[in-house]
Amino acid sequence: MSDKKTLILGATPNSGRYAYPAAHRLVSHGHTIVNVGLKSGEVAGVPIEKPEKIYSDIDTITLYVGPQNQPPLYDYILATKPKRIIFNPGTENSELQRLADADGIETQYACTLVLLSIGEY
Repeated sequence: MSDKKTLILGATPNSGRYAYPAAHRLVSHGHTIVNVGLKSGEVAGVPIEKPEKIYSDIDTITLYVGPQNQPPLYDYILATKPKRIIFNPGTENSELQRLADADGIETQYACTLVLLSIGEY
């Protein structure tokens, strides 16, 4: 399996949020993660950063931010130029999907945890 460097947008130290186990499972499956969120702390041994630094080597952005909070992040997401964006349940957003498609970014409505568990990540 190859490392698909993944930016977790909506990362949180709250173990009750889906972004938390996703970070741990991505790492346990051999993927490098970048945690980006509004809360400070760390998840799976990786600090949570603010959405400021643009990474140029991201394979996947997995979204854990509701559509109502995504518009201020559009420029950040698109500037990162990931190969794909995974819209986890509750993050579906047709406007962001259109913007990503126009930039040649693959979009997927799926659950990162399920994709990892079935070997389809």
